[in-house]
Order: sequence, then C-alpha cells, then structure tokens
Amino acid sequence: MKAMVRLRMSAHDAHYGGNLVDGARMLALFGDVATELLIRHDGDEGLFRAYEQVEFLAPVYAGDYVEAEAELVHVGNTSRKMRFEARKVIQPRTDLSASAADILETPLVVCRAVGTCVTPKDKQRISR
Repeated sequence: MKAMVRLRMSAHDAHYGGNLVDGARMLALFGDVATELLIRHDGDEGLFRAYEQVEFLAPVYAGDYVEAEAELVHVGNTSRKMRFEARKVIQPRTDLSASAADILETPLVVCRAVGTCVTPKDKQRISR
C-alpha cells in the first residue's frame, strides 16, 4: 500500500539563506503521507512513533516541486512500519527568466526515511 503527495515549496517554506528549505519540511510531508496510509489501512489517523533512519540527500529550494511517497512495509498488532522517499520533480530556472522551470527527466531523491506509526487497537476500524 502506498500514498503520495506532490506540492511546490513556497517562499514561506524557505528557512535559510538562498531560499533553502528546512529538512524538517520533508519530514512534515512524510507525516502527511503516513497519516493517509493509516487512514486507508485502519480508518484512523494513528500516531507517528519514531524514525529509525533519515537521510537528507540533496537540497530543496523555494519553487521546487517535491513528491513525497510512503509505502507500508510491515504491519504488526498496532505498529505500521513505513518507508518514505521525497523526490524533486520540477525546479525553477531563474537563470533563464523569473518564471522558467524544468521538469526533471529523472526525479532527484532529496530525502529517504524509515519510520513506525501506531494505531491503538481500540482505534482500528478497518479489518485487514
């Protein structure tokens, strides 16, 4: 089971000089797709328990379009282990003009993570 969201990083997301987006923004996107997976699987938003691995692999800037994807890889009694990946799919080309942008032929992986969420037994509404 997978879930995905795609959105444009705005100037509001830029946290550092040069319009660099804070890595925590990728983790927030992972939280959003994890929530969708939990709703699809359990009928409840559940809770994020922990990350066991996070890798920031490339910078993200205001104006970049990023896809964040989550895949459910293991289901326990209440735990749900997920693998996450965020990819840059479009980037601005301000060197050409203020409104130019390129679709990346090969999306650039900017962040990967593995984490565990939980849905308490009394909140699980969908039987699988």
